[in-house]
Amino acid sequence: MASLSQIELLLPELRAYARSISQSGHDAEDLVHDAIERVLRSSAQPSKLDELRPWFFRVIRNLNIDEFRKKRVRMEYFQAQSLAVTDLNQHADHENDILCRLAFERLPADAREVLFLVDIMGLKYSEAAEVMDVPVGTVMSRLSRGRRALIGLVGDRNENGSAMDGQK
Repeated sequence: MASLSQIELLLPELRAYARSISQSGHDAEDLVHDAIERVLRSSAQPSKLDELRPWFFRVIRNLNIDEFRKKRVRMEYFQAQSLAVTDLNQHADHENDILCRLAFERLPADAREVLFLVDIMGLKYSEAAEVMDVPVGTVMSRLSRGRRALIGLVGDRNENGSAMDGQK
């Protein structure tokens, strides 16, 4: 098991590595913090410093890749959502917000919960999994299904006209 003194010895190298692969100093600090947390929670961690060092680097690298993927997925989601919302019969922004909220409310409870935690509150998948007391894979699959359903609902409103159009 890694001791705190071993982690303290590695800290300058971990920070330097995280800075070299991340986009900002803040992101690098987050990577190091998350890596230390993950290592301390792990039951199968190396005990020797020579084995711990590359293991830490691998953890930081994997966390960085996970963050990159999440950012890419969020960007794709927000671009798709933005396109769907923009095409909603050229209504004012507040009307689009109302339509999106109505579509959000029509989603199943588990989809609303995961979309709120990850996309609105910005929690990491692991944090959302901890809050929801489910595996990370369940969070990812619920998130994917929820995003598709929300985009589908917003798209249906776009094709069928909004509730506002029916009242005019």
